[in-house]
Amino acid sequence: MIEVEGRDHGKTFLIVEKSAYDAERWATRALMALSRAGVEVGDETIRSGAVGILIAGLEAFKALPFEEAEPLLDEMLGCITFVPDPNKIDPNSGRPLSRPVMRGDDLNDGDIADVATLLKLRSEVLELHLGFSIAAALSNLAALAGIGSNQRTSSTSPAPAAQ
Repeated sequence: MIEVEGRDHGKTFLIVEKSAYDAERWATRALMALSRAGVEVGDETIRSGAVGILIAGLEAFKALPFEEAEPLLDEMLGCITFVPDPNKIDPNSGRPLSRPVMRGDDLNDGDIADVATLLKLRSEVLELHLGFSIAAALSNLAALAGIGSNQRTSSTSPAPAAQ
């Protein structure tokens, strides 16, 4: 459910993961498009793990011509359906009844009226397929880089007992 204020506040969308085959095809097409745009992912980035690759990938998408990025972005929307009434459940799947997202036109906004909603839904599609929160990964990366308050501390385990 969209919780931020705006024209989409209260709307519900269902995001369903692509099959492993389709997700791998999408990732391969994305990597090939980035390669054609001259983007190189160095060994250091690869060694940094999924978060480093994700950050490099998001930055690299800026280099893609829109004509190459558009089909990849559109395909992400295929994972998202609109739930008109969250109380109506499909008895076969146990999921809320949903339908494909209707795009807007000159007369109406369709199911998604705010750009922020579209960006949030795309982010959640990536999070579902990558297995971790992009926002949390970016926050952790910023913390590791010392960006933000230097007063923030966290403890992951209790202090060792005196012996």
